[in-house]
Amino acid sequence: MRPEPRLPPLAPADWSAEVRRVFARASSPLAILRTLAHQPSLLAPFLGWAAALAGRGALPRRASELLALRVAWLCRSAYEWGHHVEYARGAGVSDAEVERVVAGPDAPGWSTSERALLVAADELHARQQLGDASWRALRAHFTPAELVEIPLVVGHYAMLSMLANATGVPLEEGLPELPAR
Repeated sequence: MRPEPRLPPLAPADWSAEVRRVFARASSPLAILRTLAHQPSLLAPFLGWAAALAGRGALPRRASELLALRVAWLCRSAYEWGHHVEYARGAGVSDAEVERVVAGPDAPGWSTSERALLVAADELHARQQLGDASWRALRAHFTPAELVEIPLVVGHYAMLSMLANATGVPLEEGLPELPAR
């Protein structure tokens, strides 16, 4: 049984004109966006940022999704986990790799670049910085643009995890549950 949200996502009947304008092209906005709509002046800028990061980012989609999954796991965000399992599958991440994200960067089977990404997610989550060894590992595999994007992706999904966890955004039906520790 899923708990009731602390701050229910806005129903379409409660959308302001500004929110209606922002959601005009969305057939069914996600619950986290309808929660964000409680603060309508941030909704459009957030969507622009999120679209830029997802659609115009330098990192390959698979790399971004591995980072998003690891952050969702570390933050214990059922909402972000459920969505990003699906997005990761679409980016070519196998179910076995999704399970391996839970085990972390030391799990066997990661490439050196994937291991470096997961270590970076762990370090950024724990200390908001990267150690020298982690930076060297990332530099061996990623361009300067991708290096800039890695902490931005981690921070973005940490922020969304915080919003989802703090307000109790309900996970839409049919999405994978966050695994137990």
